[in-house]
Amino acid sequence: MTFVMVFAGKLVYNSSKGGMLMQSIALTAAARAALGRYGLDARTLTGCRVQQYQPGETVLRQGDDAAYFHIVLDGAAKVCVNARNGRHLILCYYASSGVLGDVELMLPSPKTTNTVIAVSAFSCAAVPLRENRDALLGNLAFVSRIGQELAQKLLRSSDAHMISALYTSRERLCAYILTTQRGGVFREYLTDAAQSVGVSYRQAQRIMQSLCALGVLQKVDSGFQILDMPQLQALSCQGEATA
Repeated sequence: MTFVMVFAGKLVYNSSKGGMLMQSIALTAAARAALGRYGLDARTLTGCRVQQYQPGETVLRQGDDAAYFHIVLDGAAKVCVNARNGRHLILCYYASSGVLGDVELMLPSPKTTNTVIAVSAFSCAAVPLRENRDALLGNLAFVSRIGQELAQKLLRSSDAHMISALYTSRERLCAYILTTQRGGVFREYLTDAAQSVGVSYRQAQRIMQSLCALGVLQKVDSGFQILDMPQLQALSCQGEATA
C-alpha cells in the first residue's frame, strides 16, 4: 500500500519512495518555457507541476503505473532497468535536458519501463498523463518532437549494443567514468559501473587500479579524482557514443 501525505499543495511524504521528500510546486517560468519547446501550453493542460527531487531519491520506479510525462529542467538522474535476477543495468544519464515517459505515453496501458534515480538535485515539469493523454497525442507539434526524441534513443541504444560487442572492457569502463563523473570526480558505486559495462566487480577493480597506476585516476574519499582527462578520453570509446 502506498501512503501519500500532502501539505499546502506540496507532496512531503510518499511511502512508495521510501519516505524521501519530493517537492511539488507551481509551474515556474522555466517550466513553462520548457513546455513551450515541446509545443505545449500549460493553459491548455490540467494539473501541470514542477517536481523537485533530492540526490538518491527515486523519480520513477520500474513496473509502477506511469502517472506523468516529465520534461527535465535541471540536475542529473540515472536511468536503470531491473532484471528478474535482481541485477540492474544503468542505461543512460539525463543532465538538465531530455524527457521521461515518452515510451509510456505511446503505450495503451502504460507501466513505467525503467527506474529513474536523482543523482543530484533534480527538477522536472510533470504533466499528468491520465488527464492530458488525448491533448498530448492530439498535438502534432508535440508528437513530432517526441518522435524525434524516440528516434535519438533508438540510435543511442544501437550505439550501446555496438560498444558492448566491439570495445574492450577498459574502453567501456573509461567511457562510463566520463559519462557519470561530476566535477572531475567519479562517485558511482563500482558494482553499478561493473554491471553497466558488462564486467565482473573484480575485473572493474583491476581496471580502476591500472588507471590509478597510469596517473589517470586517483583514489580519494569521495570516489576517484580524474587527474588526466585527455588520457581518459583517449582510453575510452566515448568518441563513438556515450552510455
